[in-house]
Amino acid sequence: MAREDKDKELVDKILALKAKRRAVILSHNYQRPDVQDIGDFVGDSLELSQKAAKTDAEVIVFCGVHFMAETASILCPNVRVLLPNIHAGCPMADMITADELRKKKQEIPAARVVCYVNSTAEVKAESDICCTSANAVRVVQSMGVGEIIFVPDQYLGHHVATKLNREMILWPGYCPTHVKIQPEDITSLKEKYPGSLALVHPECRPEVTAVADEVLSTGGMIRFARQTDVKTLIIGTEKELLYRLGRENPGKTFIHASRKAVCPNMKKITLEQVLWSLEDMKPVVKVPEEIRVKARVAVDRMLNI
Repeated sequence: MAREDKDKELVDKILALKAKRRAVILSHNYQRPDVQDIGDFVGDSLELSQKAAKTDAEVIVFCGVHFMAETASILCPNVRVLLPNIHAGCPMADMITADELRKKKQEIPAARVVCYVNSTAEVKAESDICCTSANAVRVVQSMGVGEIIFVPDQYLGHHVATKLNREMILWPGYCPTHVKIQPEDITSLKEKYPGSLALVHPECRPEVTAVADEVLSTGGMIRFARQTDVKTLIIGTEKELLYRLGRENPGKTFIHASRKAVCPNMKKITLEQVLWSLEDMKPVVKVPEEIRVKARVAVDRMLNI
């Protein structure tokens, strides 16, 4: 059977089972193109969190990584949340534990914790408020004066601190995919494509954001690409965003900043695994209630902003 025919058969089975299970499929912008195509909603972590919070589905199939499925479980405790590949994790989220955060809070008891959503439910439960790359500046602004511990991404934290001209205590975590993008990747492509604009993610190193034209979340990049008159855009984030950008903006050219910027964890979910997940109704991601209740406070504070 040709791959195209097999994929169509898989998609038909997924759609039939989705209807039977009263399920919704949420797919992150970094997922494989065929997995994006079956998503009821495709977006960044903030957009998918908002969709999860409002769903009336009985099942959420989360095509992303583990912390995203946990966030859906935090927001929807009565909905079964499936992560088609339970091994789809996030190295950044693993760079801080709840015990480590508790120790840091004891060292600086007056500080409040702003937690990037790329973190475990246990870490969220120890935080005052969550943020995403799309709303981090607004979230930190909402905290007013006083010391802030920003976890776990030091580069997003640095970007926010620079934008707001304030000091924060930054946890030394980072995204292994975004740190592979180098400033010379951006500068050389801007020379090669005169008149282009470079959009990079705030998880990139400061020396990369310094040479970019815009520093934006993936959702921000999608909106910018839709609105700008510039025809050639250099995209400094995970490669699969270019699939959605190209599909939604057929008259424009998108250049990936670096072939190295590929997240292997985001590629672990396949159409076959989505089907098996709906057939078997597992793997289930369920946050324990005592952790969920505490983490929900931090997530709700973010969503309210």
